Amino acid sequence: MSIFNSLFGNSEEKKETTSKINWIPLTNLGQLNEIVALSNEKPVAIFKHSTRCSVSRFALKQFENQFDSADATDTYFLDLIEYRDVSNEIASRFQVVHQSPQLLLIKNGQSVYDASHSDIDAEELKGRM
Repeated sequence: MSIFNSLFGNSEEKKETTSKINWIPLTNLGQLNEIVALSNEKPVAIFKHSTRCSVSRFALKQFENQFDSADATDTYFLDLIEYRDVSNEIASRFQVVHQSPQLLLIKNGQSVYDASHSDIDAEELKGRM
């Protein structure tokens, strides 16, 4: 191994990411009906993420480091670049302005909390659950 690789790592090495959150991929419009139904039993969080945006990536990592409430809520993850139709429907159905990144809390079929960019706060979310 070269000294360069020992200092900076090998580009061929896979970087593993760990998250305390058991993300549920949000990939189709039908899941929004499931989220609404589930939100009548317990709060549901939706994190909308843009894979092309460094601000979104930073907000996601910060949220993942702060949030650890798997039993209190189901947490859905939306890649809004890949599933733009789902993102648009979220804005329409829950009457929120589309943002990226964006965190929503759904209770009883309605968005009771939404935050975007640097306003995304895991503690604030926990307090509203």
